[in-house]
Amino acid sequence: MNSFVPQNPADHDGVSRETPKGAYGDLLDVSRGTSPDDQRPVPRQTWAGDTGAPGRSTGVPDTPLARAAHAAMAVRGHEDAWPRPTSCRVIGVANQKGGVGKTTTTVNIAAALAMHGQRVLVVDLDPQGNASTALGMERDTTTRSIYHCLVEDEEIRKLAQPVPDIPNLWCAPATIDLAGAEIELVSLVAREARLKRALDAYDTSELDYILIDCPPSLGLLTVNAMVACDEVMIPIQCEYYALEGLGQLLRNVDLVQSHLNPGLEISTILLTMYDGRTRLSQQVADEVRSHFGDLVLQTVVPRSVRVSEAPSYGQSVMTYDPGSTGAVPTWSPPGRSRTAPRASTADGGDVPARSRGADVFEESGGSCR
Repeated sequence: MNSFVPQNPADHDGVSRETPKGAYGDLLDVSRGTSPDDQRPVPRQTWAGDTGAPGRSTGVPDTPLARAAHAAMAVRGHEDAWPRPTSCRVIGVANQKGGVGKTTTTVNIAAALAMHGQRVLVVDLDPQGNASTALGMERDTTTRSIYHCLVEDEEIRKLAQPVPDIPNLWCAPATIDLAGAEIELVSLVAREARLKRALDAYDTSELDYILIDCPPSLGLLTVNAMVACDEVMIPIQCEYYALEGLGQLLRNVDLVQSHLNPGLEISTILLTMYDGRTRLSQQVADEVRSHFGDLVLQTVVPRSVRVSEAPSYGQSVMTYDPGSTGAVPTWSPPGRSRTAPRASTADGGDVPARSRGADVFEESGGSCR
């Protein structure tokens, strides 16, 4: 036989391949005198709130999958109703920068509110009509839209359509006709107050919230929204470009306050598309908070692919995947956060669930976080 081929000693007679019983002594003896009756299954998960005492394990399993499932069940089951405000609150979601999450914020907050017992109307003031698409509105060339309200004095009541599968939620849709509304509004009397006049004619006692999705501009449509609303929410993407132009938006708010709507205020600044894996997101968040203080919510909306996927199914993330990291910050009630519950970020880290200052739904006990 070739001497370069290694030989297996077990191939020779008299050599056993089996390990003799007891050859390794106590290394194989794991019983240590334990009787079969004492052998109990070892649990593979730790239960939140477990005190260690038998029969005292309560709460939700402390695993990411279990937390997501619990969140989904809580939202889908409408676990608790949120208190209604004493009067209808009209909130404009504005930022002239595009792609910062205005429409996504509007749609998901509206869905979360409606799923917890609030009566909500979404006014889509963006000619792109993405909020209308996300809420499942059917639109064609014959659809009556918010354009007809602004230009032809159509009543909002006749325009508002119920949102499929979400009770207590209505949408006044936008169509491409709205793209020409700013030109047509120039020649009309009181062109800055057309939307306000329409909302004043609406019986808002039947609503708790009106959310206005503004276009990414500072034109007449955005001015109409600011004149019509009581509060402005500003979503800011956690990137450098989102900070540019913010000063011009604030100046426009000041002008509207001075000349058209003295009661207007910026109630909330919301940080969106937060990526906890990057230092840039944290730097932008710190910069915004240093300038605006308590107006900035401690809750941030992380980057989540579920938020991007939901519109392709004609849904909000609240119905598409309510347990996802993009949905949890939206439906978590702020009233519980005084004992520091936390919302997940994109990298699995935690952020406080609420700021100490102005919360867009804090007044009168309402909530959206």
